[in-house]
Amino acid sequence: MAFSLFSPKNRIINLVVNDHSIRLLELKQVSPPAAQRWSERFLPPGIISDGKITDIDSFANILEECINEWKIQRRSIRFLVPDPLVIIRKVSIPAEIQDDELKGYLYLELGSTIHLPFEEPVFDYYPLADNGKTKDLLLFAAPEQQVMEYADLFSSLKLNPVAADISPLALYRLYYQLDMANSDEILFSIQFDLTGVNLCIFEESVPLVMRHFPLPFDIDQWEIKQDLSGRLAYKYIGDENELVIQFEDIFKEINKLLDFYRYNLNNEKKDVTKFLLNGDHPMLQAITDEMLERFDVPVELIALETDIKGKQGSVPANLLLPLGLALKEVQ
Repeated sequence: MAFSLFSPKNRIINLVVNDHSIRLLELKQVSPPAAQRWSERFLPPGIISDGKITDIDSFANILEECINEWKIQRRSIRFLVPDPLVIIRKVSIPAEIQDDELKGYLYLELGSTIHLPFEEPVFDYYPLADNGKTKDLLLFAAPEQQVMEYADLFSSLKLNPVAADISPLALYRLYYQLDMANSDEILFSIQFDLTGVNLCIFEESVPLVMRHFPLPFDIDQWEIKQDLSGRLAYKYIGDENELVIQFEDIFKEINKLLDFYRYNLNNEKKDVTKFLLNGDHPMLQAITDEMLERFDVPVELIALETDIKGKQGSVPANLLLPLGLALKEVQ
């Protein structure tokens, strides 16, 4: 699944870029997953906004500094397509379309019978049910221009992009590799970061629906430091009521997506059985506690302190996405 833009290679550097950071992780081993090394760099506001590069010169300069500091010149890389750019949509097509014709058929139908909020998408698909008359597919799409802007920038700085993925699949890959998945579960993953929240519901390891919500971010309300291990530490110094309002809005969106799954996707046959919470937001424990109070659904976090250790010690929670990305095509 995800985007078949490039061919896979071995010993690949994994990069995750969002609106406020660039993160690197190099995989040491697959079972149990372990990091050889990891690093991160804070991105000031205004360089990337809603996943789109808005100041390419500043981004290129910072990225070049990271490449030199991390000594990854001319290395092959995987990267995540930023969450705000990604669409996951269920589509139905005529059953007579053969498997080897699916890609071409979807390409022709995009923009006519299959509508997306952008033109010229890069896309992939995953087959679902076939009732003899129609085939259901899960369509993954993103605007090609924005995705290739990242890929072209990496290439111009002498990196070699060989694979692109999406964050829910990266997180689920790690979750599955750690043997946390149960049969017949309906998993609701929540990636709760400093500048955005990504919600995704999985049914039997398939991400059926995804929603992304930006969070207001005023850098003057945050204290940002880098500890001795190189990890970024965020401390909120503003009015806590502002955060409470932000969290309340997200909890409402979680409720809406729960209802959408229950009534629109499942006809009240199934309910979500577990929340998987992850992210770099410093209030993640408080968010966990609040969710346990509000929802009658277990909340799990991936804790790696005792299981996965790299040369720099335990892999922190905000490096779990690049660790999941690193497991792509190596299982």
